[in-house]
Amino acid sequence: MAGTFTMYSTPWCGYCHRLKSQLKREGISFEEVDIEQQPEAAQIVEKANNGNQTVPTLVFEDGTALTNPSLAQIKAQLELASQA
Repeated sequence: MAGTFTMYSTPWCGYCHRLKSQLKREGISFEEVDIEQQPEAAQIVEKANNGNQTVPTLVFEDGTALTNPSLAQIKAQLELASQA
């Protein structure tokens, strides 16, 4: 399954590592951005999370965002995007 979203994460985030492994196992592609290395990316995460730097935050091409989502939630969002 092809994916089109950006995952905002940090190197120390266990939830991020787990989700990345699940996505790779499923063959879902994504771009990853470390918010500690790119301060402008941290602002994107804060905007999606009411001022909090919560990771993983996924932002999809249509501008929607999911914070710490399950694999099922991601697949559902990608399915919706493919139908649009």
